[in-house]
Amino acid sequence: MSLKIYVDRLSQPSRAILIFCKLNGIEFEEVNIDLSKGQHRTPEYQEVNIMKQVPAIVHDTFKLFESHAILRYLASAFPETADHWYPKDLQKRANVECVLDWHHSNLRRGSAGYVFNTILAPAFGLPLNPQAAAEGKKLLSASLATIDTYWLQKDGSFLLGNSQPSLADLSLVCEIMQLEFLDEKDRVGLLSPHKNVLKWIDDVKSATAPYFDDIHATLFKVSEIFQKQRSAGASS
Repeated sequence: MSLKIYVDRLSQPSRAILIFCKLNGIEFEEVNIDLSKGQHRTPEYQEVNIMKQVPAIVHDTFKLFESHAILRYLASAFPETADHWYPKDLQKRANVECVLDWHHSNLRRGSAGYVFNTILAPAFGLPLNPQAAAEGKKLLSASLATIDTYWLQKDGSFLLGNSQPSLADLSLVCEIMQLEFLDEKDRVGLLSPHKNVLKWIDDVKSATAPYFDDIHATLFKVSEIFQKQRSAGASS
């Protein structure tokens, strides 16, 4: 069965899926959907995902969207996947599911709301929204604190006290990497109070090397362009 993955590497959940497949030796064809060019709104792509979002997959004739659903499906469909990503033990699996559900309503909503309304909106032809940015930042800060004091436990390097990463670790760290779009002072201000989070990010990067940095290279490149534009604007 052939697997096509439709992604934009500037999309946090897209990166998580690509890294997961690389780590687990899952063969796939990457199909780039450039969000900034509106390729997600074309009739051709709507045949893949009616919701006009990335990521999405087509596995033979089976179509699926929503990143967490895709990750769970891939972990179950490919037997070479290591068990720690999505444990067969029902209680351990339920805990991973719990973090993933929490992610969408908290960390993702806060991070996406803050970064988009602080930096990215003009790239999509939309105005910045300071009120939405403030609300996003508040939720983002609270979410980082929850990870630092609750989801990260003393008996393991990864979420839920695990000794190896799960789908939740990969999904949440890829989300946090979106903060690379912010200026350094802002990013450091958000992350520096959370020492456990900082160590955990490094642990996930190490556990997913070399694919983590490879897949994030596009993000780093584009964020550098944004930084230079801000510097030029400040000095003019």
